[in-house]
Amino acid sequence: MDPATLRHLWHHLESSFTVAGHQPSRTLVLVTGLLAVAAVASRRVWPVSRTVVTMAHEGGHALVALLTGRRLAGVRLFHNSAGVTVSAGYSGGPAVVFTALAGYLSAPLLGLGAAALLATGHLLSVLLLLLAGLVGLAIAMRNAYGFLAVFVTGAAIVAVVWQGSLLIEAALGYAMTWFLLIGGARPVLELQRGRRRPGDSNDADHLARLTGVPGSVWVGVFGLVALGALALGAWWLLH
Repeated sequence: MDPATLRHLWHHLESSFTVAGHQPSRTLVLVTGLLAVAAVASRRVWPVSRTVVTMAHEGGHALVALLTGRRLAGVRLFHNSAGVTVSAGYSGGPAVVFTALAGYLSAPLLGLGAAALLATGHLLSVLLLLLAGLVGLAIAMRNAYGFLAVFVTGAAIVAVVWQGSLLIEAALGYAMTWFLLIGGARPVLELQRGRRRPGDSNDADHLARLTGVPGSVWVGVFGLVALGALALGAWWLLH
């Protein structure tokens, strides 16, 4: 196929996914949403793609630790998509409670913020803010695998922004937003199942020890926030 034909096909594809004013069509929004659902639901893809949610989770712990005056010792991501954030400071009080609370709320709320920006036409802002967050996370990273995972994700965003195709930028922005909204809910279900194994350490039971409020209540809080963010974010993206 000659280059002229390829360019014609590309422009036809791009125009089919965008409308006047550089807003994506309903088709692109729906397709990226379905891709996100498939990535979260797939037993093969989710163990790998979950790392992106873990980045948001641990990034939330790290950011709130800094904002509440705790000393951030570092963040680590592991091959099994788990992660850990270590901060130092007083072992009780609001700062450590908010730090522990931030993890499971981060991906849904980040997705909700991205959906709000997309709904108002700020596609590039979404990509640049995600990139800025990854840069901060890379600085806090303390193991090679975690740094590599963050670097590859950031490099993908840079490559998309650099080449400047509106279609690819929109596809990435909407896919990442959908994935954070939908992927932010599945770890809450996994958390509840994991709490059935005695001796496991998790954010909900850590919060229970800090506050005296049962861990199941904290799981409920995580779930309500995740589902609420998903419902509101989907409404913004689709209308």
